[in-house]
Amino acid sequence: MSRKNLSFNKKILPDYKFNSKIISKFINLLMLKGKKTLARYIVYKSLDIFFNKINNFDILNFEKNVIEKVKPIIEVKSRKIGGSKYSIPVEISINRANTLAIRWIINSARKRLENKFMFIKLSNEYIDILNNKGFSLKKRDEIHKIAESNKAFTHYKL
Repeated sequence: MSRKNLSFNKKILPDYKFNSKIISKFINLLMLKGKKTLARYIVYKSLDIFFNKINNFDILNFEKNVIEKVKPIIEVKSRKIGGSKYSIPVEISINRANTLAIRWIINSARKRLENKFMFIKLSNEYIDILNNKGFSLKKRDEIHKIAESNKAFTHYKL
């Protein structure tokens, strides 16, 4: 019998403005120190700026174009076999891919030095992702390159 604790997937309620679970996940991952109203303000303001800069764009296109571009397909996990560690490429579930994409977008927006306000940084990151320039896209490509280079170790199962 496994010693690991069983994990339960918590159901995320959709946000009240766009009725989207991905935006709700975005708000939850952006939140620091339990300040959810501030995180909501930042996400909604960044989306408003983004939708105003790019015409004919709505929330469904945002989820398809921006988040789908950043989603990774493969992740690298390390495993110790025979005294040496191997990096094994593993396919990712949809929930994990969404979480990683959102986390990378938020972290790359936080690292931007161009402006003081987070909502402007986030909206600029969305625009860079549409133009295939963002730091989060570089992160995804980097992980895919690592997985490609360790393709030989796929026969080791996790």
